Amino acid sequence: MTSAGTSDPAVSASRDTLTICILDDEAAVLEMLQSTVEQMGYPTLTTTAPEEALEHIQAGRCRVVLSDIKMPAMDGLAFLERVLEHDPGVYVILMTGFYSVDSAIEAVRRGAYDYLCKPVDRARLKKNLDELSELFSQRRRIRELEERLLPDLEFHGIVGKSPAMLEVFDLARKVAKHYTNVLLTGPTGTGKELVAQAIHQMSPVAQNRFVVCNCSADTRPGLFEYASGGTVFLDEVGEMSPPMQAKLLRVIQNREIQRVGAPEVGHVDVRLIAATNRDLRAEVLAGRYREDLFYRLSSIQIRLPSLTERVGDIPILVQFFLKKYNEAYGKQLHGLTRRAQAVLMQHSWPGNVRELENVISGACITAANDFIDVDDFPKHLQKPLGRAGPGGETWRPLPLEEVRRLHIQRVLEMCEGNRVRAAQVLGIGRTSLYRYLKRAAKNKAGATAA
Repeated sequence: MTSAGTSDPAVSASRDTLTICILDDEAAVLEMLQSTVEQMGYPTLTTTAPEEALEHIQAGRCRVVLSDIKMPAMDGLAFLERVLEHDPGVYVILMTGFYSVDSAIEAVRRGAYDYLCKPVDRARLKKNLDELSELFSQRRRIRELEERLLPDLEFHGIVGKSPAMLEVFDLARKVAKHYTNVLLTGPTGTGKELVAQAIHQMSPVAQNRFVVCNCSADTRPGLFEYASGGTVFLDEVGEMSPPMQAKLLRVIQNREIQRVGAPEVGHVDVRLIAATNRDLRAEVLAGRYREDLFYRLSSIQIRLPSLTERVGDIPILVQFFLKKYNEAYGKQLHGLTRRAQAVLMQHSWPGNVRELENVISGACITAANDFIDVDDFPKHLQKPLGRAGPGGETWRPLPLEEVRRLHIQRVLEMCEGNRVRAAQVLGIGRTSLYRYLKRAAKNKAGATAA
């Protein structure tokens, strides 16, 4: 039997690691409470100064505080507010010699875990501390379980358990066995290059090269020769110029390449995996994309869902990125506060998984506590979403082109004018954004001249 009155070693271990900070301006009361709490099996920190208690919390020395409410330096409710502002994951039990039901309700409404009458009832205090001990122990077990499950939910560096992602994984496995062209579609940031790498890794040519070609720029000379026997990943294939489309079609049809100025034709044997965030079928109908090339590239199509289509994957993605960046930055962050989790689940994620990874990566750098909170997120995630327009005006129906213009303007502002980042968030190619901005500037200049 332990001093805390239990023979369960797991519960006893949980108590040993849960430090209780006791705050009271009367030294005699402080000493009595310290003795009581330590007899229950919990280590303690004691202080008569609210600011010192806040320092203990900020340093991560405690996650539970037992605080008097009537103190000359700072009112207990003001102290509670300061604690929760800093770390909503800390639990505060308030004590008072002037108990009333109304004051208890107000304290709990403002975030207190409980509101006790002095002299403190030992049995009720023990029940509170044991509940919190079990809560922290349960969360630790859940984190450990999630960490053990994570490898089972990982598919060649891609994490997902939603039906949409399991379908992607299943189709990728099937396609990888066969030497055929594959077209990956889906918004920017959904992980198309990761899926392409997974297909290559599972293919019969996995031991050969995997070469990435960004089609919004010209292909590098000799790229197909360099990748011969392996896989070429054609990213942003919807951004290719008409001359480049013709050259690529020849490579696909005849498996032939011809260097500029060279009379001889060379043969290459490569697997092509193309990716686009555009609707290539619509581009074909609009006359901007070769129909014969589209059909050659799209022997097999795999569509990657946006993050809003797989919201249930956000918690395991967060766990995956948290583990990744804990290791990268030498941190030991345990997770996210509840309000931070709520923000992530409610966000629209225009940049998809890439945006989520950037958010967690940045938060891992800035977080000063054991848990990431909303304050560790970028500014645009700290503000609640509203229905007002850019200038605060109420919503009104707008022409589709005006909605498009306003959305692009907002994204550019969010990205602080970085057009490359804005294009990624919008899910379009950089050249498409540049063309749009150039056209918009020309239209504006024409309107001004008129």
